[in-house]
Amino acid sequence: MRGLIIALCTLGISTMANADCLPFYQHQFKTLQGQTVDFCQFQDKPILIVNTASKCGFTPQFEALESIYEQYKDKGLIVIGFPSNDFKQEPGNNKQVGDFCKLTYSVKFPMVEKSSVTGASANPLYQQLIQQTGKAPQWNFYKYVILPGGQKVYSFNSMTRPDSEEILGKIKPYLKQ
Repeated sequence: MRGLIIALCTLGISTMANADCLPFYQHQFKTLQGQTVDFCQFQDKPILIVNTASKCGFTPQFEALESIYEQYKDKGLIVIGFPSNDFKQEPGNNKQVGDFCKLTYSVKFPMVEKSSVTGASANPLYQQLIQQTGKAPQWNFYKYVILPGGQKVYSFNSMTRPDSEEILGKIKPYLKQ
């Protein structure tokens, strides 16, 4: 066993990350640029999760998402976008989605590869979010706030702006001063 741990560490694989990671956070995603995001690294931070689409009336919310990300990222806020075509408004492939977000809205917060966020085919994180809140996304730009340690998960409909006091009021108490 000791040899296996040494070999894993030599390869740069942490054997403690999963042991210390709460079950709620045991997910990995690929960004639109192909980098791996280990959700475990965010378990001690407030997280704003949003399902996105390029061809939606709520798409301008990217501006507010990017703004609060820039304003609060150094204080611990994580914003993660989950592009989805569940509502038939994200027709592009991952590269097209990434280009659109970067060129149109200067998005710098992590955007993961397209996946489903509703129904039986929802990605595993969204299945957990739906289970925890009892609410599945009804449309694009549906938001979830996860408090540190997964102690509480809140859901917000598409009409609730990311920079609303309703959302920021849940996040701000958990930001570093």
